[in-house]
Amino acid sequence: MLFDLEACVKNNPPADPPQPTAASVPALSSTGSSPRPAEPTELPDAPESSFPIVGIGASAGGLAAFESFFAAMPPDHDTGMAFVLVQHLSPDHKSVLVDIVGRYARMPVEEAKDGLAVRRGCVYIIPPNRQLRLEAGKLWLSEHADDRKPRLTIDHFFQSLAQSQGEFAICIVMSGTGTDGTLGLREIKGVGGMAIVQSPGSSEYDGMPRSAIATGMADYVLAPAEMPAQLIAYARHAFDPTRIRSTSGLRNGVLKKLCLLLRGQTGHDFSQYKETTLVRRMGRRMALQQLDKPEDYLRYAREHPPELEGLFRDLLIGVTNFFRDPEAFKVLEDKVVPRLVEGKVAHEAVRVWVCACSTGEEAYSIAILLYEHMARLERPLKLQIFATDIDRQAVDQARGGVYPASISAHVSEERLARFFVHDAQRGTYRIQKHIRDLLVFSEQDVIKDPPFSRLDLVSCRNLLIYLNPDLQRKLIPLFHYALAPSGALFLGTSETLGESARLFSPVDRKWKLYFRLPGGHHDARPALPDFVPPLFESVSRSPQPSMEGSQDATNLRQVTEKALLAHYAQAAVLVNARGQMLHIVGRTGQFFEPADGDPAMNVLTMAREGLKRELTIALHKAVARKELVRYQGLNVKTNGDYSRVDLAVRPVDVSSGSVVYLVVLEQPPDRAYLGGRMPTDEEAGSRIAELERELRSKDEYLQTTLEEMETTNEELKSTNEEMQSINEELQSTNEELETSKEELQSVNEELSTVNAELQDRVADLSRANNDMNNLLAGTGVGTVFVDHHLRIARFTPAATQVMNLIPGDVGRPLAHVSLNFVGYDRMVEDITAVLDTLTPKEAEVQVKSGAWYLMRIRPYRTTENLIEGVVVTLVDISERKKAEKSMRHSEERLAIFIHQAYAGVAEIDLTGHFLFANDRLCEMLGYSREELLRRRVADLTDGDDLPLLRTMLEAFARGGPDTQITKRYVRKDGQRLQLLERVSALRDATGKPRSLLVLLLDDTED
Repeated sequence: MLFDLEACVKNNPPADPPQPTAASVPALSSTGSSPRPAEPTELPDAPESSFPIVGIGASAGGLAAFESFFAAMPPDHDTGMAFVLVQHLSPDHKSVLVDIVGRYARMPVEEAKDGLAVRRGCVYIIPPNRQLRLEAGKLWLSEHADDRKPRLTIDHFFQSLAQSQGEFAICIVMSGTGTDGTLGLREIKGVGGMAIVQSPGSSEYDGMPRSAIATGMADYVLAPAEMPAQLIAYARHAFDPTRIRSTSGLRNGVLKKLCLLLRGQTGHDFSQYKETTLVRRMGRRMALQQLDKPEDYLRYAREHPPELEGLFRDLLIGVTNFFRDPEAFKVLEDKVVPRLVEGKVAHEAVRVWVCACSTGEEAYSIAILLYEHMARLERPLKLQIFATDIDRQAVDQARGGVYPASISAHVSEERLARFFVHDAQRGTYRIQKHIRDLLVFSEQDVIKDPPFSRLDLVSCRNLLIYLNPDLQRKLIPLFHYALAPSGALFLGTSETLGESARLFSPVDRKWKLYFRLPGGHHDARPALPDFVPPLFESVSRSPQPSMEGSQDATNLRQVTEKALLAHYAQAAVLVNARGQMLHIVGRTGQFFEPADGDPAMNVLTMAREGLKRELTIALHKAVARKELVRYQGLNVKTNGDYSRVDLAVRPVDVSSGSVVYLVVLEQPPDRAYLGGRMPTDEEAGSRIAELERELRSKDEYLQTTLEEMETTNEELKSTNEEMQSINEELQSTNEELETSKEELQSVNEELSTVNAELQDRVADLSRANNDMNNLLAGTGVGTVFVDHHLRIARFTPAATQVMNLIPGDVGRPLAHVSLNFVGYDRMVEDITAVLDTLTPKEAEVQVKSGAWYLMRIRPYRTTENLIEGVVVTLVDISERKKAEKSMRHSEERLAIFIHQAYAGVAEIDLTGHFLFANDRLCEMLGYSREELLRRRVADLTDGDDLPLLRTMLEAFARGGPDTQITKRYVRKDGQRLQLLERVSALRDATGKPRSLLVLLLDDTED
């Protein structure tokens, strides 16, 4: 079975991975500056004190979501969870979120404090203008680092929640603008936690929910009122000890069958994935589907293919960000990038491979570093960056180059302005085109697909920690093969080269940066033959020659070459610069034999007596001079006898640009024995020359041994310097701890100052409360505050004169209070109507004592424009009622007097229209009152007297004085009537006449 290494690496994390960077590595990872973790092969079970902690993040519109969430929480729930609310609060105002949430939450609610231990069944709320983090089961507050950058308070807490709680972490993203919470959700999903997001349709502001949903990592998308039931069901399944023990069955046949199902649907084999993590991941999926037995989950996964896809997506979770581990990227920028570029000529390419690139943040970070360096050098070099991953969705997102605004926490303002385009409306950053064009994103499997070649840099950070040792031994030589001779390898902080350390020289051991060394390791390069054609083919792979004419000439040629090679070929070994065997040709047993101890395929340790010294010298010269080195007439001891052999070491270039060395051993033709006769002068000279060659060979061997010893001494000195450096770092750490102690003391003093300020504010609030009480009592206006449950919240003393209220009535329903109203019993109904419609009501009501009050009912609005009840005000209007009654009596008497007067009385406007006429005037003119009010004085005036009428009206219009005239009128029956008119002006506040009062007396008849 061909094992898919990339799928294993990408999708099979350990239980608690340490700070994965830009790799699409599996779910259990962490972020930030957490301590360096141990090797993640096995993760101990969580301590018994661990319990689920739910982080709830919200911004604008979050208060209503909080209320709906806690109002829907069952009163009898007992899942042992704690809740931490993180909301964007105004830094300049005191928060009352504790009081508001306390009205709905059926559990203790308190504001988070520094060092406060988190307890089950409690709610903790972040204070204003603070960052909140969870560490070792306690809450810690801190100030915002930089006021110029967005305050990602929710991301900050979610990341600490993931690091502290692991799979016991649960996050909920609610209403808000922007993208805060998205990165933190990735971290929590990366450690095996659970994520819930508010449905955009139920949120007042959907920016944060939509950004979280776009990650594809939300387990549930629900309205706030639906979240508690799903949350409790998940907690009961995921954290039930009996159910957790039942998942041990996954280690047997169920686990293998699930891996087969995954391979059948996704094409990726997880059978070599770390077993403990597989069990936890599948156990988490069981909790999401609320299944108790592994066999039930296996059946469910087989019947529901989308569940297999969900499990696969859980295993593909990638946690990454820009410039992760800034110190590592600083070392890369200062020590590696200049060396990669310095040997390049104009227009030569700098080639980089970012393996398991996830959503592309690390690939773009490396591209930015290289671009900045080449811009400083002003050299026209070509930059090629290949970023690969097996996660199609992650690769598509990387190709788009669009990231949330929260990346500003990891990217400097200068780089944001230079390399990104900000979309303020969507709250995103897009990588600029000149950087995007430098990268090529593609799907690739590092074991099944050929690697890139002639690379200057390979970045594969925090990938090896997810592999079994045998897979690591295959992958490191693969990277060595892909790199150019001066190439660099960039690994994660928790990774080591293992047995392949001899292939690389360290640049920075802490941040795992290495340069490639020449040569290779035979035992650690099983994947190399897949990409480099073998030097010799086995005869069995070629078709047997045939004498028939249909046999092609190519096969006959191969057969002939094979036969000649088998008959005449010398023994030969292909080795690297350190003598490790890469390929063997012919029979080499008479020259090499296994050495004592652990087996190692190295020609220098396996060479027989008489060959070892010369072979060591020849290989050393060939490596140093890159030329052919020969030694002839060597006597090699073989099975008690000596064989004469000629040695040749030849450098050989391979396609990757690296050099290997071919060791050829050839036996010369036999020579005649001299017998017992004396050697001739020629033979003696030849013997002397041979002895001189042996002497020179020994001298060279001693020189080689001396050089190796000096190299060893230099390495020991380097190790000693590193130990001294570590000692200095420990001393520096101790000094930092002392400084931290002093800083903690300073923080304690600041907290004492803040405490004193808070006490002063409490005193000010008490004084303001007393002033308000006296103000309400001094106005004499009865006021009653009623909440939205129609319970009395507060009242002023004047209200007791209208309603039978005592101090003990606070908190009682209004319907239970006796009222003193006469003929008014709709107060509760009117208050309910105001709460429903938000339309104020007012009414005049009388109490049993006879006093009258103007009652106004208005909604009670908070500063956040929330309706918390109603305000009922009662204003005494008894005196006004008495005045109105007296005025009505006076008006009635005046009307009787006017209508019963002997003279006719009329009111006309300045144009002569009748506005009023008494009964006497109607009788005098013969018209009814309705008929007169439809006419003008000119209509009833004799035609000869019309000029007199117009003169009088114009005089009054100019503000003239009162006057008296005699004028003739025409009655309805046609008779003429001469009347004496006394005309007075009715004036407004400015003295201008607004109408005329006319008194008419019968003078003479016509």
